[in-house]
Amino acid sequence: MTAPTSSLLDELESTNQRFERATPLEILTWTFERFDDDVVMACSFEDLALLHMVHELRPRTEIIFLDTRGHFDETLEFAARVEKEWSLNLTRTTPGPEADDWPCGSERCCELRKVEPLKKAVAGRAAWITSVKRVDAPSRAGMKTLLWDEKFALVKVNPLATWSDDDVAYYVSANQLAQHPLWAQGYASIGCAAVTSKPQVPGDRRSGRWVGADKEECGLHEE
Repeated sequence: MTAPTSSLLDELESTNQRFERATPLEILTWTFERFDDDVVMACSFEDLALLHMVHELRPRTEIIFLDTRGHFDETLEFAARVEKEWSLNLTRTTPGPEADDWPCGSERCCELRKVEPLKKAVAGRAAWITSVKRVDAPSRAGMKTLLWDEKFALVKVNPLATWSDDDVAYYVSANQLAQHPLWAQGYASIGCAAVTSKPQVPGDRRSGRWVGADKEECGLHEE
């Protein structure tokens, strides 16, 4: 799929209206019925709620983990543990040599360590699933559940768009899912180690992201 047809755009728009009151499982069920196996999920392993839903519905779905070469050791170990325990169909992307001159926190780091590797990983696919929520940040407040993603040239599905952090926490607890080991240390939103700290502002879980960098998004979810 290289460009959206008008009928696909109309379908996404009309389905979006219905999905404002749908559950993530209903959205995922529609996604797999609509696109079958031509779907991938991008997962940072920060929390396992959405990954668990996808795994329950379609366990052989390709899961893409963007290894930026800047993650906490705890993140890498947690991802490897879940991959083994759940028998995930996991693909790890890595940045090319052009990223060597752009370490985490620098101007082009996310472009070369996340965006470009993901473009290659999803090329030719029909849809990708993300765990973006509107409550994550002001820049995500208007995020639709379904949209055509111009940057990656496929349909983007955000099943958790309308969920709160409490909704996710309840799902994790109710399903007795493992939690990222850094959560127990007080971290609340986890990215690359060089630009991630514990929350700087009480109640703002993402206020510990991009420490020392003038950005709010990495480029994956900017429209």
